[in-house]
Amino acid sequence: MTTTESTLSDVTVHTVAGGDGDALHVREWGPADGPPVLLIHGWSGNHMCWRHQIESPLVEELRVVALDLRGHGMSDRPLDAGRYQAARLWAADVAAVIGQLDLDRPTLVGWSYGGFVICDYLRAHGESAVSAINFVGAAVNLNEHFDDIGPAFLSSAPEGSERDLPTRIAALRRFWRSMSADPLDPTDLETGLCGSVSVPPEVLRALISRHIDSDPVLARTTVPVLVSHGRQDQIVLPSMAEHILEACPSAQASWYDRAGHVPFVEDPSRFNQELAELARSSR
Repeated sequence: MTTTESTLSDVTVHTVAGGDGDALHVREWGPADGPPVLLIHGWSGNHMCWRHQIESPLVEELRVVALDLRGHGMSDRPLDAGRYQAARLWAADVAAVIGQLDLDRPTLVGWSYGGFVICDYLRAHGESAVSAINFVGAAVNLNEHFDDIGPAFLSSAPEGSERDLPTRIAALRRFWRSMSADPLDPTDLETGLCGSVSVPPEVLRALISRHIDSDPVLARTTVPVLVSHGRQDQIVLPSMAEHILEACPSAQASWYDRAGHVPFVEDPSRFNQELAELARSSR
């Protein structure tokens, strides 16, 4: 199902049937014939996290598509943990958006947990349907030791997944306040926190109970990969980016010295320019 709305720029709203038929909320901006970019947000986020991209000149050139991951935003939110622990469902969700919106070899942009989702997709479907990848403060491996996951996440996520609302709000407030090297703009902070609190705690808990090894996927990736990471990231540590750069032969680094976990918010002009260049050049 597709509808069109007018906001700061024209937006088309889709409902996409994802893995096992779960409905995904997807929005797109920009020219239909522009190089497509699929924005995939992180743990407890939603498509509104990308406002510095969807309210920017990017949408004058690129076909910018952003989805709400399963369990988040306005997508379906089943409470069965298995709907979030199965790699095949994440892979199917991305494939469904690409296929049902007829995205012609999009650039996949994965922020934070979005890195896992991209790797789930590549593991199941390969890279033939994508032209490039941008890992942004992204995580690709998850084990019982939470290697390369930062203290700001580890200190907030368990209580952020609790059913007790005051406990959850306090933890998620800490989480969002730790996003950036300098304090976030109030709009970004409030939007992030409100979106996080709306995600069922069962979903947040299930997301971080997975075991993920993406090294084999990264090793066989040949499309251009840009690794955008803040040097001061305390949620997904810079060592995760270094691991991606070592594991993936086609990866190149874009380090943000004065940024934390959200370089696309902390330095949007640079980020948008680099994303446009990646999407344009990889066609």
